[in-house]
Amino acid sequence: MPLTKRQQAALERELASTLTEACEAAKARLEGFCWLTHEVDYTAFPASLVVVWVFDTQACKEQALAAGEGGWMVELTARALEEAGVALEPVAAHVFFDSEEQCRRVSGGDWARRLARLRPGRS
Repeated sequence: MPLTKRQQAALERELASTLTEACEAAKARLEGFCWLTHEVDYTAFPASLVVVWVFDTQACKEQALAAGEGGWMVELTARALEEAGVALEPVAAHVFFDSEEQCRRVSGGDWARRLARLRPGRS
């Protein structure tokens, strides 16, 4: 059964809250980590949900991933989703890592266009 507009709005608020907590934890721990966001198409929820962790540079992103922090970020994402009441398995398939630097280089700094490539049915 599809979510109503009211349910979607409530879920958006909950996701924003729990993901903000994850974001703040990451800022305190990861050098060069800037922000995170999520994209979702509620007609295909929860399968369409993606969470993107954004670093300032590619080097910072690569350093964090090489140090094994990707697993920690996926775990933070899983906890945030669980707190928001979202059941999604495997969470890692819905988590992406990116950088401001790469967005400027490849997408001209257009995050909306860059994030659109992560939506279901897009390459």
